[in-house]
Amino acid sequence: MDIPLLDLKAENLALEKEFKESFDRVLKSGWYCLGEEVTRFEQKSADLLGVSHAMGVSSGTDALVLALMALGIGEGDEVLCPAFTFFASAGSIARVGATPVFVDVDAETFNINVADAGQKVTESTRAIMPVHLYGQVADMAAVMELAEEHDLAVLEDAAQCFGARGEGHAAGAIGEFGAFSFYPTKNLGALGDAGLLIANEDGLADLARKLRVHGGHQRYYHDFVGGNFRMDAIQAAMLSHKLDRLGDYTAGRRENARRYDERLVNVAAEHPQLVLPGFEAGDSHVWNQYTLRMRGGRRDALKQHLAEQGIASEIYYPVPLHRQKCFAELKQGPLPVSERLAEEVLSLPNFPGMTDAQIERVSDAIAAFLND
Repeated sequence: MDIPLLDLKAENLALEKEFKESFDRVLKSGWYCLGEEVTRFEQKSADLLGVSHAMGVSSGTDALVLALMALGIGEGDEVLCPAFTFFASAGSIARVGATPVFVDVDAETFNINVADAGQKVTESTRAIMPVHLYGQVADMAAVMELAEEHDLAVLEDAAQCFGARGEGHAAGAIGEFGAFSFYPTKNLGALGDAGLLIANEDGLADLARKLRVHGGHQRYYHDFVGGNFRMDAIQAAMLSHKLDRLGDYTAGRRENARRYDERLVNVAAEHPQLVLPGFEAGDSHVWNQYTLRMRGGRRDALKQHLAEQGIASEIYYPVPLHRQKCFAELKQGPLPVSERLAEEVLSLPNFPGMTDAQIERVSDAIAAFLND
């Protein structure tokens, strides 16, 4: 594609010198899992996010699994989870033996509908997992109110939202745990897979650190059956460099979103089937994705039209979780907003360094499609 969805090569090659120096340092250290590089990155992340504890892990999915394990959630327990999100949110719940209870989402922000969540609390409900989808913080005031009312643990899936803030706190820093992904396509991406788990409560953080390495602090002595969720030192070293540029990355994505809005607002006014993404003012959105909606059954045709113009786009996500084959036996639903969004959403190219000409070309292609 002439205009890719992301340009990871350009983003990472800008740090080629720093990456090579860090690779040499890690190579010569002889320490490749956890260690000083990971500790340094954890401390930088904790300082940035304003939390007491940050734990580098092997992936964003493993961060969710680790948090659920530390919360003692397992067989017979239920966890409230939005149906319109990436599979890992519900998959991690199932992996610890618990049952994901699917909740609908808000059509404007794409985040969890807390009112719907409240209607699905049962005696077996142990936790709620709000997802900060596409980079925007969910309504955490409402989430925390519901959690307090029903004595639920809160695990924030902030995989797409590193550095965003809502209601005075960093995304992920409000509940018992916050889980982040550093998969290369995220707004803070590694050169492979990695993740982070954050917490403020000392006891939970200590337990999570044990569970991260097979359930023990001392080698060969195990208090619990944990897992192997360690972060690689080389990923921590690379992420430390990218963390220093996170503000620039976020500013670039926000500027792209502003320019898309500026060019498409009149198009949307003339063609109501085009719905631009809704968002809260302030710093609650880091725009991991710029996702619009195309109503009237024309989303796939728009995607094809953009591809013919050399413009990449992606559908996040084409099947809501309650409609996935692996969850069919749960017989949950219908969830009308999640089902509708799965048929309407389309994410446009959005990466640091996009030019005004590229934004204009994408926008013009959308307008031409609608005017045809």
